[in-house]
Amino acid sequence: MPGIKGPAIFLAQFLRDEEPYNNLENIGKWVAELGYRGVQIPAWDARVFDRDTAAESKTYCDDYRGQLSEMGLVPTELGAYLSGQVMAIHPAYEIMFEGFHPDGLRGNERTEWASEQLRKCVDASVHMGIDLIPTLSGGLAWHMAYPWPQRPEGIIDEAFKELARRWRPLLDYAHERGKAFGYELHPGSDLYDGATFEMFLEHTDDHPAACINYDPSHFLLQQLDYLEFIRIFKDRIRGFHVKDAEFRPSGRVGVYGGYQSWAGRAGRFRSLGDGQVDFTSVFTLLTEAGYSGWAVLEWECAVKSPEQGAAEGAPFISRHIIETSDVAFDDFAASGVDVEANRRILGFG
Repeated sequence: MPGIKGPAIFLAQFLRDEEPYNNLENIGKWVAELGYRGVQIPAWDARVFDRDTAAESKTYCDDYRGQLSEMGLVPTELGAYLSGQVMAIHPAYEIMFEGFHPDGLRGNERTEWASEQLRKCVDASVHMGIDLIPTLSGGLAWHMAYPWPQRPEGIIDEAFKELARRWRPLLDYAHERGKAFGYELHPGSDLYDGATFEMFLEHTDDHPAACINYDPSHFLLQQLDYLEFIRIFKDRIRGFHVKDAEFRPSGRVGVYGGYQSWAGRAGRFRSLGDGQVDFTSVFTLLTEAGYSGWAVLEWECAVKSPEQGAAEGAPFISRHIIETSDVAFDDFAASGVDVEANRRILGFG
């Protein structure tokens, strides 16, 4: 049985314009010293990655892997979350998502730009020798998650038809190159839980390149059974964000959060070990399901500093990774294979 690889860390939440967080060499050395073995790269951040060059040049990608290798690191995935979200933006959210794409893009032009960036991530992943592109689906119907007023008949189906139409060429492009997209099921996107992911599969004919980047924190905040989710969707889980969360409702706030800041919400993200996610069970179920990808820390916390969260994350993940075995604990008592003896034990004469 294969095992989970790790610990790894997603760099996006730690990058900023000061040392040691300002470029690949500096932040790479920092996370390596903390005990991480892999890094998930935010493909949009020029401080650590040149997506255009990587899509065109295997030499660039070989050199990139070499630079990481000198620090004891490997690239785990190229994260494409921002361009994935831009694939589908309802007009109500256009202004708030303007920071996710170049100035002046609207409508089809914006979607075409996002599609091109995702293709570049596929090409760069081919050159880099990695298989999954974690992303978001974008959202056309998210504002209808709570049905008030009553949703018009057929409108959700129409939204998913359009979402599938936009994504299908990219799924085909990835599959033809031996790659897959790992959708992080995330609020604000139309794919945010198991039911919506199944709807997407129905509209894409169960496309083999439509996979999942599993993150239990988003499920805990929805009060979804994140362990049963693994049992249901284990064959589609290709990526894993190790992120903790807690849900503590009060007489004032519940699932919807009351427009409060993260610190004041009932559901909020926490550093690893400070929340309520049962990671012992998560790692066990993923291991039993044969998941052999990376366990990647995505740090977000309403209380703790990123530096402390990163320092505590590597040993936390290492403690939870299970060394799989190809021997049984009671092999010492094995009696070998004897067909005739087995028949006698069963009373066959």
